[in-house]
Amino acid sequence: VLPACLLLALLLLAPALSAQHERGLIFNLEIGELCLQSAQCKSGCCHRVNGLSLARCAPKAAEFQECSPKSIYGVYYKCPCERGLTCDADKSIVGSITNSDFGLCKDPQD
Repeated sequence: VLPACLLLALLLLAPALSAQHERGLIFNLEIGELCLQSAQCKSGCCHRVNGLSLARCAPKAAEFQECSPKSIYGVYYKCPCERGLTCDADKSIVGSITNSDFGLCKDPQD
């Protein structure tokens, strides 16, 4: 038997997940809309300017722009790179804790 809260979550998420290409209130958010997790954004990046600002969906970083490596937190100070690019950044634990793990998007083929 499923716990009541899990069943409720499944019932609430089912319509949003079934409409993958339609804009929703929780998922498929456009650039500039408020978000809590990158998974909510069409772009795949939920970005905040600083620790006190609200997070909004933003485009992924292009080549030679500042970036963050993919994170488990789901909200970024610098967006991850566009598809096909890699973020050349400090990927150490210290970098992620001190929020200094920013780098530049680069084409791995270069």
